Amino acid sequence: MNRSELVAALSERAEVTRKDADAVLAAFAEIVGEVVAKGDEKVTIPGFLTFERTHRAARTARNPQTGEPIQIAAGYSAKVSAGSKLKEAAKGAA
Repeated sequence: MNRSELVAALSERAEVTRKDADAVLAAFAEIVGEVVAKGDEKVTIPGFLTFERTHRAARTARNPQTGEPIQIAAGYSAKVSAGSKLKEAAKGAA
């Protein structure tokens, strides 16, 4: 499902216009992005999804072409975890 299909489904299910559904989806994405960028809290939709920022330690890797070691600096990444309801829904899908 792409963004326009999601907006159409949201507008139909919530009985709002596509423009309003698109605005809500855009606002949700902005808020999640802002909270993850700050890194001091998680965004949780109980039973469904959790979004958070995680720290990655510095590490040594290998260049796949030359095999020589390279240093990868410490940094941050985004983590999305599935909640219990989403996990159950995935089990039911065949």
